[in-house]
Amino acid sequence: MKTAPRAPWLLVLALLAGCAKTAEGPATAGTGMHHATPPHGGTPVALGDDYRLELVRDAAAGTLSAYVLDDDMEEFIRCPAPAITLTARVGGEDRSIVLRAVPNPATGETVGNTSCFEGQADWVRTADHFAGTLQSLTIRGTPFTGVAFPFPQGNAAD
Repeated sequence: MKTAPRAPWLLVLALLAGCAKTAEGPATAGTGMHHATPPHGGTPVALGDDYRLELVRDAAAGTLSAYVLDDDMEEFIRCPAPAITLTARVGGEDRSIVLRAVPNPATGETVGNTSCFEGQADWVRTADHFAGTLQSLTIRGTPFTGVAFPFPQGNAAD
């Protein structure tokens, strides 16, 4: 009796297992480790175990945007905050930037119910590396205060 070769089926099963999304997120190179990718290519800043900020710098405009996301960086989380304040240590000096809530009529987001914040400061144009701190943000009743992060690396190591 002739049997079918098993190697192709084992290869297919191994590939499927390597691409499967677990309850913790997509698998990473067979390690089973969680890996979240910032949707705008920005800097991930972990806020506890459940939330992240994605910071996106536009050097030409001198703007910094922050997107509030779930831990997998797949779902946008709306917040009631009218603004977020970040401080940065740049060239030995302390700087700050206020990121104001950005309404979006296409998604129904409004000031007081948005996942996007943006601010402008001249120092953002030239500061491609800095030590930052999120002053305060409350997400779904959970406050986050004094969250430190290096930019552009972020503090959300996967």
